[in-house]
Amino acid sequence: MVRCDRCAIDLPVGAQYCFKCGSRVGKVVTEEFSVSSDDLVRKVKSLLHEGNVTRIIVRDEQGKVFLEVPVTAGLIGVILAPWLAALGAIAALVTECTISVERRE
Repeated sequence: MVRCDRCAIDLPVGAQYCFKCGSRVGKVVTEEFSVSSDDLVRKVKSLLHEGNVTRIIVRDEQGKVFLEVPVTAGLIGVILAPWLAALGAIAALVTECTISVERRE
């Protein structure tokens, strides 16, 4: 049996999503990068091209979340372009950012 990390319900073997809470089943690895505002857009673009990223969260120096983007293969194209434009505006507001990246194993 597999157990959901969020709601702790038992799931059938091979399940990819929890039927109760909808969260994805599997281990999530989180990495954090501290970047300057000049490198923010460049770093996010490079993370998107890696392909195994499931969520990107951008925070300021105080930990306030500026942008949280769930990333799937279908979002890489046209849909993600407005998010990158918003990211450029965020870079103008802050001097130092922290990027949290979630990856599924």
